[in-house]
Amino acid sequence: MTVCAPAELDHTHDFLGCGAHFVPVPPRGDPMAMGALRAVCGGADVVHAHGLNAAVRSAMALATQRVPLVVTWHSRPHAEGARGHLLRMMERKAVRAAAVVLATSSELVDRARRRGARDARLGPVTLPPPRGLADLPGEKARAELGAVGRPLVVTAAPLEPYRGHGALLDASRRWLGHDPVPLVAVAGDGSRRAALRRRIDTEGLPVRLLGPRHDVTALLAAADVAVLAGRWEARAPLAQEALRLGVPLVATAVGGVPELVGDAAELVAYGDSVRLAAAVSRLLTDPARRAALAAAGPRQAATWPTEEDTIAQVLSVYDELCDARGGHVL
Repeated sequence: MTVCAPAELDHTHDFLGCGAHFVPVPPRGDPMAMGALRAVCGGADVVHAHGLNAAVRSAMALATQRVPLVVTWHSRPHAEGARGHLLRMMERKAVRAAAVVLATSSELVDRARRRGARDARLGPVTLPPPRGLADLPGEKARAELGAVGRPLVVTAAPLEPYRGHGALLDASRRWLGHDPVPLVAVAGDGSRRAALRRRIDTEGLPVRLLGPRHDVTALLAAADVAVLAGRWEARAPLAQEALRLGVPLVATAVGGVPELVGDAAELVAYGDSVRLAAAVSRLLTDPARRAALAAAGPRQAATWPTEEDTIAQVLSVYDELCDARGGHVL
């Protein structure tokens, strides 16, 4: 197997350590990138692209070659105006060039078909379970955050538009009447950090912006309630980790979230801060409901495909598209 990606990603994912042949590809915009992709793709039996940009670049590299393209579609970009039109054009180009589109939620399968995919299938991807769940330092995390003796609400998402942080801050204002007042811990960074910080300071909201964190699993393990407030999600990592940990989750009923969580979370409409606040308040004041969701989460997680299931599905697609002779897969 050959993996093509920007050089810095090998440091993150250790492709070489996993036994793959790694070919660094220049980032988007570099005039050398397309030539590098064409050179590698020309000798492949199948090319597998992950994400919209990789799919479009792979389709261009394969334009004059008879090599089947598989695309895994993980998420749906959000943009308005001219950029939104451009993204829709990219989606059409990517899915129409693909022999098979594997989409991570049923909504994305439908979207790929509307964009003209010849063959779009559900291909859910599940995060591997974190190791050492029983050893996560919940009380230590609560102490570091200043949440000893008060409820802790945790979310993790980039501080960008459409991630629902405005509604979460609106909800936190309603929790000022609780005794004790819950602390809302927000892991992540992004373009809206300064604006959110001004709101928190001006309104005296019980919210801490933690910045980028590598210990989100430990933060979730310490939480009384987890919140996922974004406008769209497919296989949201935060939802997966919360359910596996048995942490009660309040999430927006968008994209693939209802399909992912089933009855193991409280669902609210995107942007509805009143219902978001009420759902969290109910959980914080109803130990029986919290316990029911804590038990339902791991049961729901057990229904998700395993890594082995995902690998088997992908290999079966390759088998459909490849000759019996060997080759290397990108």
